[in-house]
Amino acid sequence: MSVAAIEQLDQDLALLAKALGHPARVRILRLLLSRETCFCGELVEELPLAQATVSQHLKVLTDAGLITVKNRGTRTCYCVRRARIDELHELLGGLLADAVGSDGHGCD
Repeated sequence: MSVAAIEQLDQDLALLAKALGHPARVRILRLLLSRETCFCGELVEELPLAQATVSQHLKVLTDAGLITVKNRGTRTCYCVRRARIDELHELLGGLLADAVGSDGHGCD
């Protein structure tokens, strides 16, 4: 794999990690993964956060491509992008696979 391709993968993983870098966003993603679709109000009911705060977290997850937004009348529906979750799994799995079974160059 070329250096440019590896750098692109690293940038993508960093974007996804940043999107998941807040416990509320991890919780939102867990809630969405357990459902087919969800409305913002339903998420607000599940979280100890204001609606505006939940909306800000949803924007970060949307910008990272982890969820999609669909307008249904006056309501906004959020869905997990399963393909993007698969990409996250592959990127993180690749990073961790490099570390597992290494010859001990860490600080342990």
